[in-house]
Amino acid sequence: MSKSILVTGGTKGIGRAIIERFAREGFDIFTCARNEQDLASLKAHLEEIHPGIKVLAIAADLSVKEEVGRFSEAVKAIGTPDVLVNNTGVFLPGSLYNEPDGNFEFIMHTNLFSAYHLTRAFAQQMIERKSGHIFSMGSIAGLTAYPNGGSYAVSKWAMLGMTKSFREELKPHHIKVTSILAGATFTDSWAGAGIPEDRFMKATDVAESVWGAYNLSPQTVVEEVIVRPQLGDI
Repeated sequence: MSKSILVTGGTKGIGRAIIERFAREGFDIFTCARNEQDLASLKAHLEEIHPGIKVLAIAADLSVKEEVGRFSEAVKAIGTPDVLVNNTGVFLPGSLYNEPDGNFEFIMHTNLFSAYHLTRAFAQQMIERKSGHIFSMGSIAGLTAYPNGGSYAVSKWAMLGMTKSFREELKPHHIKVTSILAGATFTDSWAGAGIPEDRFMKATDVAESVWGAYNLSPQTVVEEVIVRPQLGDI
């Protein structure tokens, strides 16, 4: 019986790299993003390259709780994924003391609350099945605060804390929980930054870290993975 993976924010960057890595191994794919055209393009690409897998790609804004519920119910109609990757995220520059009103709430709803609600949507089924692996795509910003990234850093610190809590709650039920703390990775979010591409990590390297953590024996879990550019943070 084929296995499946759910990756939020799967049309670009790290999310897409993770999807393509698991699709190569025959995993069915569940994913969502805001842009319907990007989702249709991804679905067509995957089904052409990997005709044996099933792909569910749904437009959803996971900063909205009701959209998380709608997406999760569509997935549940097919089945509970073996792997859940909470990858949806947004970065808006600014300092906590003077950022535009509403930035904090939007970032927290997108980066943190979406993962909270989606994990809760599938946790009970995973508990009943006694298997599953949940990944939270965090950031080194969840380890070290830096200027002009206030609300984003807060959301990633909170994501790390939430992931640790899920780990403790779910480990008696044979569900693995892993936090991926990634440094600067070359994705669209860095476009126009004027920094050489070879200064960044590759999204495919982050995807390989997820694949590697997933492939350990049932007796072992990687709780945290910290991956940084070889020359250090940007």
